[in-house]
Amino acid sequence: MPGRFFDEWSVGDRITHQPSRTVTETDNLLFSAMTHNMQPLHLDAEAARASEFGQILVNSTFTFSLAVGLSIADTTVGTLVANLGFDKVVTPKPTFIGDTLTCSTEVVELRESKSRPDQGIVTFRHELTNQRGEVALSMLRTVLMKKKGG
Repeated sequence: MPGRFFDEWSVGDRITHQPSRTVTETDNLLFSAMTHNMQPLHLDAEAARASEFGQILVNSTFTFSLAVGLSIADTTVGTLVANLGFDKVVTPKPTFIGDTLTCSTEVVELRESKSRPDQGIVTFRHELTNQRGEVALSMLRTVLMKKKGG
């Protein structure tokens, strides 16, 4: 299902994206290795066990990327021109292996593009919650989108 065009959004629109995603040890290991993030809290079970968390922490840049990935089918597939920026990224609760994350999105700002009349700018607030209802990550994502017929 394609994303929506700029002119199909309204401030306050909310979506809970499906499916949710359970984070695996392989997800965390491969993402950390591919991005050269060798933080022992992500890779070393003994070091992580000795930490205040008592277990491996999932790489927060994975959870960030997962939020974008879970959201795009409902928001920007086929309608995105470019991601313009990511702001106010916060991780108030850690993500652990085995956590199931659900992404929800709210439109917080819409504005016409001054230089591209057939496009507009949308700011989304993406939020990942875990199976306990705790917010694991939230962020603002600003995108340049096509207008319908544009």
